[in-house]
Amino acid sequence: MKLHSCVVTKGRHFRLKDHDPASHVGLHSKDEAKELLVRSTARLTELQEQLYAQDRWGVLLIFQAMDAAGKDGTIKHVMSGVNPMGCSVHSFKAPSPEELDHDFLWRAAKALPERGRIGIFNRSYYEETLVVRVHPELLDRQQLPRELVGKRLWRERFEDINAFEQYLARNGFVIRKFFLNVSRGEQRRRFLARLEEPRKNWKFSLQDVQERQHWREYMKAYQDTICQTATPHAPWIVVPADDKTRAHAVVSQVIVDALEALDLAFPPITPARRRDLAKARRSLVKS
Repeated sequence: MKLHSCVVTKGRHFRLKDHDPASHVGLHSKDEAKELLVRSTARLTELQEQLYAQDRWGVLLIFQAMDAAGKDGTIKHVMSGVNPMGCSVHSFKAPSPEELDHDFLWRAAKALPERGRIGIFNRSYYEETLVVRVHPELLDRQQLPRELVGKRLWRERFEDINAFEQYLARNGFVIRKFFLNVSRGEQRRRFLARLEEPRKNWKFSLQDVQERQHWREYMKAYQDTICQTATPHAPWIVVPADDKTRAHAVVSQVIVDALEALDLAFPPITPARRRDLAKARRSLVKS
């Protein structure tokens, strides 16, 4: 699989138009993608157990996308074999009054995973450089001092995000950021499916359709965001999302590769611990 074509570690020359939402990324058939997903999810189960037992590293997975790109389904399929005790999913909605009374990173910092665990952000602090940038009127709700809302605001937010992610990386947190890159035509097809299939009606939102009017602005915002925040320690993975099966396989393999790079292992058994285990075994045998 051609994962290197999806991973962006240096955003300076990134252009979204160079990433085809319908790319097969070297997976020639759906069956091949399904087989890879099965293997990688099984491996992820093993690695997550070691991550939890070792209790040294934390993992933060961020998912961003346009509506109907498949964030929920991707998280569900990729994390299907992970122990819920070692994983948390946080979905960021419109900020509450309490959250608006704090800095824009505050609610994300509260939801960070502990060491030994995988934390998943379904949307994240990146909404500040995407939705809020496309709809700058939302800044009024943030109650920022007027003298701080200037031409450098977005540049400063990129700087703050980069500093935040570097801080996390320096403290033992692995970060992978996924942009599920769906085409406008495929989004339209999925919206129509939600309208035509009764069991999918609940997923439909009129606001999602209204946001399609801002497609170009969102693509520009995504491109700039990835350009400004892709780093070796917190790379963006631009996932071709027109085909859900391939998208799931790509995301799963990226997570496996990130965990395998940590050289995870179960904690060694000390002599004192071994004696305690032997004592417990003798006690159980006699009882």
